[in-house]
Amino acid sequence: MEKQIIGLACDHAAFPLKQFVIQYLTEKGIEFKDFGTYSEASCNYAEFGHALGYAIENGEVTNGIAMCGSGEGISMTLNKHQGVRAGLCWIPEIAHLIRQHNNANVLVMPGRFIDTEMARKIMDEYLTTPFEGGRHQARIDSIPLK
Repeated sequence: MEKQIIGLACDHAAFPLKQFVIQYLTEKGIEFKDFGTYSEASCNYAEFGHALGYAIENGEVTNGIAMCGSGEGISMTLNKHQGVRAGLCWIPEIAHLIRQHNNANVLVMPGRFIDTEMARKIMDEYLTTPFEGGRHQARIDSIPLK
């Protein structure tokens, strides 16, 4: 099994949530690489989303957890990258489905709309749900633009 390294990215609005994610991953003994931002100073989420997207494309990290205020902007940015399947989750059931059906390699959370307890439940679900494969693989294979 390939060694898991999770890339992290966020904007200023989700910086406090990212600090919790770092604590969570550290407690679980999961290796991570932080692509920023590194404070609550106003910033451009796309800069950090692209850094994570490129890291996934080039194999520097195996998957990611990204956050911005709504989760939407960083999701849009990440999903511009070929080979990135970022899914926005605000409840554990969605985290389950993005892994089971979409084999999502980036979990995105809305920093302004969930608390740390919900984030923990979402991450637990995302990190433990396997990809079902089968009919879902053909759907995933049709996502990239040719």
